Order: sequence, then structure tokens, then C-alpha cells
Amino acid sequence: MKLAKILRGADLDPAAAGDAADMDVTGFAIDHRKVAPGTVFGAFRGAQSNGEDYIPAAIEAGAIAVVARPEAAVAGAAHIADAEPRRAFAHAAAHFFTPIPAHIVAVTGTNGKTSTVEMTRQIWRMAGERAASIGTLGVTTPDESVSTGLTTPDIVTFLSNLTGLAREGVSHVAFEASSHGLSQYRNEGVRPQAVGFTNFSRDHLDYHADMEEYFLAKMRLFDEVAAEGATAVIWTGGEESGWTARAIQHATKRGLKLLTAGERGEDIRLTARKATPLGQDLTVEHGGTARTIRLPLIGAYQVANALVAAGLALASGTDAGRVWDAVARLQPVRGRLERAVIAPSGAPVYVDYAHTADALEAAILALRPHVSGRLITVFGAGGDRDHGKREPMGAAAAKHSDLIIVTDDNPRGEDPAAIRRAVIAGAGAEAREIGDRRAAIAAAVAEAGEGDIVLLAGKGHEKGQIVGSGERMQVLPFDDVEVARECAAGAGS
Repeated sequence: MKLAKILRGADLDPAAAGDAADMDVTGFAIDHRKVAPGTVFGAFRGAQSNGEDYIPAAIEAGAIAVVARPEAAVAGAAHIADAEPRRAFAHAAAHFFTPIPAHIVAVTGTNGKTSTVEMTRQIWRMAGERAASIGTLGVTTPDESVSTGLTTPDIVTFLSNLTGLAREGVSHVAFEASSHGLSQYRNEGVRPQAVGFTNFSRDHLDYHADMEEYFLAKMRLFDEVAAEGATAVIWTGGEESGWTARAIQHATKRGLKLLTAGERGEDIRLTARKATPLGQDLTVEHGGTARTIRLPLIGAYQVANALVAAGLALASGTDAGRVWDAVARLQPVRGRLERAVIAPSGAPVYVDYAHTADALEAAILALRPHVSGRLITVFGAGGDRDHGKREPMGAAAAKHSDLIIVTDDNPRGEDPAAIRRAVIAGAGAEAREIGDRRAAIAAAVAEAGEGDIVLLAGKGHEKGQIVGSGERMQVLPFDDVEVARECAAGAGS
């Protein structure tokens, strides 16, 4: 495809291409080491490095055009100058990476994104569609294979994944839209036909200046990224949320179709929920019909994720009967209230990705109805991340747990003991401190008796413990599920 055609499609001035306008574009790259002859290179300024420093190397490797700020120095290739080069690059790349699946939906929110996109994929699959999901768990394809990745991969990886999936016959894709990805235009160029909002609470204030900036980053999904006339699926739980009301305002202002789900939902209304030993019975009203659904997942927040997923599937045109039949057959998502093992005492051990105060409280409350003895919670807080959420996490755990063990969770470049002290300041003096995570899990499994439940929170699906930073950073192999099983086996021997 000619460079001029790509630029016109992206509403960029083809005259900026100069002599390169009639050149064939062979690819897009934001890493100068991946540039080949015919590549369009994106040079962006970041927190850790400045891509503009690599412009000469990219041109030497064969880049025919560079998308960068107007102030950037570009010699020997076309300079596609834009005040928001990430956005311009994304829109141009979107016209190169084709085809893409016909049905695309996206989910934002503080908690529940991973579960919601994966549940949407499951609903589509059970309805007979070839579907995939992209997010924290990686790319999950129709045959259930998974390749790991970031919550929101870089724009080139994201778009090339979509094209690859389309060429494999995938017609439906659900992806997570994180605040980082939205603010860095890593979701740009694709127009989802439906967008979901799960909830909003404190997180990522090490990156965003404040809650307002964090919220507005998420609202870019509604304000700019979603297709014109797309459907906004918004969870409206039992308690009034100012952030939810504002999300509805953003959807309405943009002219998106509104589909609300929850106890206060206008389109999907949850009228009753009863916990059962292996899940929960739901009564849901939709389209003038009341349905009783036996959801094989525990926890109120799993209901929220499932119903938002149902709304997204409905908005994409999936038959309602098939959607609700599929909801009753949803499977647990990796690392999201995943039952890892049954301890020798009979106590189940659950693993969850909860790493904010709200998510931790939701996970604990999800398990509480199933506890006849004690709820033992093992958790920590990440290093080099939002310091302000550590004490609230401790307080949330203390409020609903019978025993707390504070341990390490990706301390990165910080002193692990200092992180634990901050968490314990919220959890209280009765919290136990066991820095070594394996030892903490072993202690919890050994302590748990009949009627107890153990929750291992924070790492979820992750398979490594991050220690150190910069050149000294290491990712030590560590999987909460595997460690829990090993500890249970050891306790029973």
C-alpha cells in the first residue's frame, strides 16, 4: 500500500510524505530494531526513553517515514509531524493492518476488565462464533490457546494481532482498554461497536495525576475511540456511584446507545441473587422476560462481569437465547477467584488478581458466604506503584477477614519491608507479617482447618515475582496456583 493512500485514510496530509508518497509501505514499528526497508517509524517521547533519539538508526535501517512531534529532527525520510504523534501513528497503522474482525468490543474500568472480555469471548464461542479476546491474559484464540502479553499491547502488536486473528477466520474480538493504553493511544484506529464500563476506584495514581485524570483517560473509550452510534454497556450496581453516573453522561453526550445492567439496570435488571455451594442463582429480566440463571461462579462481582459480558454480546448482535444459555455455562477465568487446590483439611484455596482496595474487598466478600469457619487472606502490594492504596488495602482486608498474612507482591525496586509496613498500618497490629510469599502461602494452608477458606490475592494469573529495578530487575518464577498446590501436597504428606 502506498504511503500517500495510508495518510489520506488516516486524515493526515499526504503532502507531508514528499518524495516518499508513492513508496510502498512494508510495515510499522515503534522499536528501531524492528525497522526494515519500507517501514513507517513512530518516534515518541516516553517516561523511560525518548524514541526521537532513535530516528537516525531507524532511517539507516530503511524507514521511509517518521511520525513524530513537529519539533523532532528528521533527515533522510518523510517527517509526518503531529502534536499527538502516538495518535497519528495509530490511525495510519490502522489503515495498513487489514483486515480486522467484523465484530469488536472493548471494556474499561478499574476492576473486572479481564474477566469481562474473557466471558464475552466464551459467550460468543458457545453461541457458535469464532471469537478471541485480548488483554492481561494475552490473546486467547478460538481453540483456547493463550499467548501472554500486557493488558494493552503496543499499537503495532495490537493491530497486527487483530489482522492475524481475522486471517484465521476470527469474526468476534473483545479487548481490554486500560487507562494507560487509552492515554497512550494504544487502542486507537479501531472502532468498537460496543464498549463496556465495569466500575471505577483508586488505582494507577503513580501514573495519573489524580482520580479525575484517571477517569478521563478511561472515558476516551466512550468519547473518542468507540464507533459512532456504538452501544455503551454500563454496570449499575445496587449502590449509586458518582463515577457510573458520569460514565452514563459521557455515553449520552457522545450519542452512544445506552445499555445498563445491574440491580438498577434499565435493560438487564438483576432482581435476585442467591449464593449456592458451587455458584449462585440469578433472576434476570431482559426484553420483558424474567430468566432464572444458575451461574457456576461465586461472588457478586462475577455477576457484574457476566452481565456486562452478556450486554456486550447482545450489542454485537448475538441471539438473546444463546447469550443467556451461555451465561449459565461460563467457566472461571484464570487467576480470578480460581480455586487452586483443596488443602488436606478440606479448606479450599482461591487465587485472585485483586490488587486494589475495592477489588480485594470484592474478592473477600465473594468468598464470605461460603465460609463456615475462618477466611484467611494472604496479600501484599506492588513496589514502584501507587503508594496511597497500600493502607486502604490493609484496611479492606482487615474489615472482612478473620486472619491476615501480609507478604510480598512484586516489590520491584522498593524495600519490601517498607511496603509491608504501609499495608500493616491499615490492616492493624493483629496482621501477621511473612515476607517470603511461599512461606506465607505455606503458613496459610497449614493453618486452614475444616470450614475455612484461604484467599491468595494480588498476583492472580502471574507467573513471576518481580524484584529489583532497572538493570538489576529480575522476574523470579512464581505462580500462586502452583505454589498453593505444592504447599497443600507438603501439608498432607
